[in-house]
Amino acid sequence: MPRRRLGGERDSQPFCPPERWHESLDREEIEILSESPGKGYLHPVTPEEVADRIEQLPARFREPLEVVQLSRMTRKRALMPLYGLQWGSTVYLYPIEESLVETYGCPPMPSQMTEARMYGGKWEQQGKMWELHWTLPCLKDFYLNNILIHEIGHVNDTRNTNSQDRERFAEWFAIEYGYRASRCRS
Repeated sequence: MPRRRLGGERDSQPFCPPERWHESLDREEIEILSESPGKGYLHPVTPEEVADRIEQLPARFREPLEVVQLSRMTRKRALMPLYGLQWGSTVYLYPIEESLVETYGCPPMPSQMTEARMYGGKWEQQGKMWELHWTLPCLKDFYLNNILIHEIGHVNDTRNTNSQDRERFAEWFAIEYGYRASRCRS
């Protein structure tokens, strides 16, 4: 199953936090937490890199964000892998395989191919399987300028209630404040 960001499918389900829940406390500063990624996995970014990237966002987009957690891999999450997730004022970033190669049982969608290419990921077909190969610098770029910023876009989206509109806004936010902004600094 391809990695994907959770959209609004949780919207119609009863409350069940996906992670360790962080109550909204109107924190003065953004708290960045890091758990061990788990055996065979790594966090492609450090808490310091996350803090530096967040600091580059306009202040109005940092204000509603309270916690970023680099989470551990679990058996359940490995079955439905995600790069990141937003829940309330918290963003969760998930680890990736230490090999920097992700394996999928079905071909990538065109949008997945394009997104990976934008950040330097390379898709390869291996028989009936597909692999997405990363280098650590490309993966850092992908996490800091796409995954993190996409999830912060969800934190800032107070207008949209429909899952498609929320996802569309977060994608736009990641392109505008992640991809384009990072390329202008280069």
